Amino acid sequence: MRVLITGGAGFLGSHLCDRFLRDGHEVIAMDNLITGSVCNLEHLAGNGHFRFIHQDVTEYLYIDGALDAVMHLASPASPVDYLEYPIQTLKVGALGTHKTLGLARAKGARFLLASTSEVYGDPQVHPQREDYWGHVNPIGPRGVYDEAKRFAEALTMAYHRTHGVRTRIARIFNTYGPRMRLDDGRVVPNFVGQALRGESLTVYGNGSQTRSFCYCADTVEGLYRLLNSDYSDPVNLGNPTEMSIQHFAELINRLVGSGAGIINHPLPVDDPRVRRPDITRAREVLGWSPSVELEEGMRQTIEWFRGSLTGK
Repeated sequence: MRVLITGGAGFLGSHLCDRFLRDGHEVIAMDNLITGSVCNLEHLAGNGHFRFIHQDVTEYLYIDGALDAVMHLASPASPVDYLEYPIQTLKVGALGTHKTLGLARAKGARFLLASTSEVYGDPQVHPQREDYWGHVNPIGPRGVYDEAKRFAEALTMAYHRTHGVRTRIARIFNTYGPRMRLDDGRVVPNFVGQALRGESLTVYGNGSQTRSFCYCADTVEGLYRLLNSDYSDPVNLGNPTEMSIQHFAELINRLVGSGAGIINHPLPVDDPRVRRPDITRAREVLGWSPSVELEEGMRQTIEWFRGSLTGK
């Protein structure tokens, strides 16, 4: 298989590159590097089955030769990033999805959109099933990401219904693991970085809001299975084990061995109160469910961050 992965220099995209290469496929990674990093791909230098293209996917898109699959992961994905790059976030969700769908159609390739649990917004249904339409503020600060992904899903289904493109949609819930950026702004790097530096962990609100965390290897396995399935409706990929942010902060302090404690700051605008996937569809359609326990995944992630901070 020859596959194009947009956002291939990002945290999750680079792990996906590794998976396809490990299974003997040819991989083309494309990234404009506004949030991705070539450091995530440096271990692939010299691999004859791998190629990197430094390009913005919203621009004219040309790939020579055949393609069997296009996996569209390109997008700022953390609040820090999409609040800094709001227009780029909207463009990659709209124009970038249009370009990559057009490429998949021209090549007769399968197409997978990496969507997000953020399409559910601040949900009024819990846990979130794929048939829930969401509760989103389109003009709030988070709307640039939420609506970019919602539009991308609509465009993907339009290409599927109108042009017969073999499309897949993954709604990814909080994924964590090695290669996340320390300045990413998401809860895992925030907490781990603060704990490793001996700082108090910053919890927004009273910490009662909940999240669920899925290790990157599990998410990659779900994406791989979804691409190779024949299922075109959205599929949640995430860990259904839910915990409060307060409890998660206490867990990180315990795993790191930090006694610096926790401080509370005001809750950001439109911050979801709950987040937990219903993965019944993933279990039934893909035979997939996460296998890495949170403490084990966090230990590996903490060690990676520890190396990043010490330069080892």
